[in-house]
Amino acid sequence: MQNSTKLSTFIFLLVSFFLGSCSSTYQVVKSNRSEYKITQHVTADSSIIRTYQPYKLKLDSQMNEVLGYSEHELTKNLVGGESSLGNFFADATLSEARKTNPQIDFTMPSGNGGLRNDLPSGPITLSNVFQLMPFENELVVFELKGSDVQSLLDYIARTGGQPIAGLTMKIKANKPVDVLIGGKPFNPSKNYSVLTSNYIAGGADGISSFKNPVSSKVMGLKIRDALIQYIKEAKNKGVKISSKLDGRMTND
Repeated sequence: MQNSTKLSTFIFLLVSFFLGSCSSTYQVVKSNRSEYKITQHVTADSSIIRTYQPYKLKLDSQMNEVLGYSEHELTKNLVGGESSLGNFFADATLSEARKTNPQIDFTMPSGNGGLRNDLPSGPITLSNVFQLMPFENELVVFELKGSDVQSLLDYIARTGGQPIAGLTMKIKANKPVDVLIGGKPFNPSKNYSVLTSNYIAGGADGISSFKNPVSSKVMGLKIRDALIQYIKEAKNKGVKISSKLDGRMTND
């Protein structure tokens, strides 16, 4: 089972690599599709290995690139509504997005389910980031009315906490209380600039807060690329990723 999972991951990365490398000069003119069950009883096919091996070596050389380092393992384990991986994920995307839009108030870039893999302690490779964020989701900035922000806060509290940055809140009886945005109390009569992904904004997990925004703007920045940039910048500064639980969200 474990070997099957590894092989599936490799095939996914291999396909992603070639899709990303495709030139508009070439077009598929013919394809044949067959399915084969991968089990321990399947013997190695040397002709197939010879075919994909050069591409695998090239893919491995890129996916094994060390982007930066982490002081400790970043996990999805929720503690009081937050996780070290969720805090890293939200902090990184907000930091990169604010470089072009400093007016962003806060972010919920993904749900907990969108964080697909923990990050290890020590070297963080490009492969680690692809495993964490395998999707092509884009970052989008929305101006939301206070009522729609309240709806989003209610969702975060009702679901026991989600990855956030730029705001702090407590969850009591599945309700948001003591909400601070940018260090100031949440004002329901005010509009806020909220960063999220096109997936979340499209109604993922039943979220309807972004359905009728005052305005919206696609940033032209994929979430995965924002994570890669953030990790590389830390490395260039000679520092390690050190995202920890900081009490931005508590759940009584």
